Amino acid sequence: MTGRIVIDLFTTLDGVAQAPGGPDEDTDGGFPFGGWQAPLMDEAVGQQVGAGMAELDALLLGRRTYDIFAGYWPHHTEGPDGAIGRLFDEVPKYVASRGRPVLEWRGSRLLGADLDAEIAALRERHRNVHVIGSVGFAHALLDRQLYDELVLWVYPIVLGQGKKVFPDGAAPARLRLLQHAVSELGIVQLRYAPAGAPTTGDMTREDRGV
Repeated sequence: MTGRIVIDLFTTLDGVAQAPGGPDEDTDGGFPFGGWQAPLMDEAVGQQVGAGMAELDALLLGRRTYDIFAGYWPHHTEGPDGAIGRLFDEVPKYVASRGRPVLEWRGSRLLGADLDAEIAALRERHRNVHVIGSVGFAHALLDRQLYDELVLWVYPIVLGQGKKVFPDGAAPARLRLLQHAVSELGIVQLRYAPAGAPTTGDMTREDRGV
């Protein structure tokens, strides 16, 4: 069995993925728009996110996102609306951190320093590992193409500042579109797979293949 690493990110039209969920989620750089996603909640998006979570059998998180999840989801596991909380509480959680944090949420484990080896081990151990949020950690996976699918939820909003999915200095890469969908509010789901390094050409050449 070779498992899949799936990165799930909510982002704006200008590529900002910082703190979509709440004002105090990530204020690095004096970010003033924490919780930008909340006024744009969409039932269709919620259903599609839920469908994606149904296949998840492990979480892979950056330290900040882990702390947010650990403080919230174990306390929201009851009733029909607690399905995601129950799932997150039950599955293994793997955490990337430069420090040595104490991970008290059950089923949590700190990743080792060799990211390539750790990802290879996760592929052998699980079918579908999801990276949710954790934009700083996602940069490392994207730059090294240590993922199988990038799911972007692109919201019709421009913030002009904040941490981006692909910041300046990101490793050059091509991506292949697997699927797309659009909600009534204009939220676009884009599912990509890595497709190697970018190539260049010359649009003025007659043999450019257009």
